[in-house]
Amino acid sequence: MTNSNPIERLLKRGWTLTIAALLSLVAVYVRVVYFTPVESTQGPAQKIFYVHVPSAWAALVAFAVTGIVSLLYLKRRDEKLDTIGAASAEVGLVFGAVMLTTGPIWGKVIWGAWWAWDAKLTSTLFLYILFVGYVVLRGAVVDPEMRARFSAVVGILALILVPFIYFSVNMFRTLHPEPPVLRSGGPALPGSMLLTLMLSVVVFSVLYVGFLMVRYSLSVLKDLREKRAADGIS
Repeated sequence: MTNSNPIERLLKRGWTLTIAALLSLVAVYVRVVYFTPVESTQGPAQKIFYVHVPSAWAALVAFAVTGIVSLLYLKRRDEKLDTIGAASAEVGLVFGAVMLTTGPIWGKVIWGAWWAWDAKLTSTLFLYILFVGYVVLRGAVVDPEMRARFSAVVGILALILVPFIYFSVNMFRTLHPEPPVLRSGGPALPGSMLLTLMLSVVVFSVLYVGFLMVRYSLSVLKDLREKRAADGIS
């Protein structure tokens, strides 16, 4: 039991962080609904922005983390890195699903269409599908070392797409707006909207960390149970 205690503590911390983030998320969206101004041209529908942008941020961070630890895994062959990469990929798919759901809903209001096959949207969808393939691959390959190596290659390939997606609005003509904060002319949002967005991004970032800690811990505990069962230890 000694080996599992640090992981069990990490799991408890992860749950604590996740619950705190979810409660904070409720507070943020009370601010979104009641204390953040309505955008003049898009109306109340624009408030989905405060879900879509932070979820996109969290998804891209999660996918980038998977790619980075995949690079480190191929160098160090540390199975912990493989487990972190897999956990981050699964968490990224959750945030990605929110991103790909809220985006078309918002797009229908401002563009009059659910989807547009422009550079940013198409590459984002491709990245999501790539990570679905990553998870499917992990479930299909039985040998742990081979699974980790194959997964690392996919994670690295996906990492290349992350900066491309971010800069695609500047590289190509696209319906998707430029980033509202990190732009050459400064933030395009009024102060109250910018504060709401930043709070939402922070909460989603904390939620990502909490989810990652929980998913990583559960994976490690599962592996420990399987090893004990194989060794005949109760």
